[in-house]
Formats: sequence, C-alpha cells, structure tokens
Amino acid sequence: MAKKEKKHLNAKQVAYEKKQEQEGRKVVNWIFGILVLLAVAFCAYSIYNFA
Repeated sequence: MAKKEKKHLNAKQVAYEKKQEQEGRKVVNWIFGILVLLAVAFCAYSIYNFA
C-alpha cells in the first residue's frame, strides 16, 4: 500500500497514528493466527474422519 504523504503533524497526532498502526497490525496478526489454527484443525479433522 502506498504511504500517505506526510503532513506537518504535531506530536499528539504522530503518537496517535503510531498507536493506530500498531493496533492494526495486532488485529491482522490475530486474524492470520486464527486462520492458521482453523486450517490445522480442519487438516486434523480430515485425516481422522476420512482415514
């Protein structure tokens, strides 16, 4: 994704932007973790159900 053009931001705005980015990354990591866990669970289900 293209980076936004940096404007003149004060310290509070910069800190808020940084916090939002960290929280967004945390959410994305949780989503990928859950997807991996579901994939492993489905593989285990498939192996034990159809074998």
